[in-house]
Amino acid sequence: MDAIIRRRLLMLGPLGIAAAGSGVFWALMLRMQQGKYDPHALQSMLVGKPLPDFTLPGQTPSAGFSNTDVNRGKLPALVNFFASWCIPCVEESSALDELARQGVTIWGIAYKDKVAATAGFLTRYGDPYHQVARDADGRTAINFGLYGVPETYVVDRTGIVRLRYAGGLSSDSVRDTILPLLRKLG
Repeated sequence: MDAIIRRRLLMLGPLGIAAAGSGVFWALMLRMQQGKYDPHALQSMLVGKPLPDFTLPGQTPSAGFSNTDVNRGKLPALVNFFASWCIPCVEESSALDELARQGVTIWGIAYKDKVAATAGFLTRYGDPYHQVARDADGRTAINFGLYGVPETYVVDRTGIVRLRYAGGLSSDSVRDTILPLLRKLG
């Protein structure tokens, strides 16, 4: 008799876990539908703080950049992590091209990518970047608190991170979020 009860309890455990997981999933979906949850609005410890220190090599030996290069600008800029193997990075390329056409300085960091793969990506989908650096081992990404690629940071003219946008940029996110903030930062 005890064995039957134990067996039933063992079967109910996974069912309870599955039911709880389903409840959390549907609650998130409902919040997204009501406009109360934005998956792009991930919190970042960097917002309001200076860019982390980094110096990265570029696609060629003479290229690359550091946080001090980003901080030298007279206008706000973007730091964009991307990768050739990243589908959302392909999708956001047109939004980045549009920002570059409008004069926005975009610093690109190729995340855990090979030089040839990055070069092919930039040739195929466009190169909106002021300069491209390589974060081959992902250490700089860790210092940024990167969740995944693509991810974009708006940096003011003093080197303070003002926004982190997780996920691919779109024409809507550029129009509604990025450009208004860049105008405000002047």
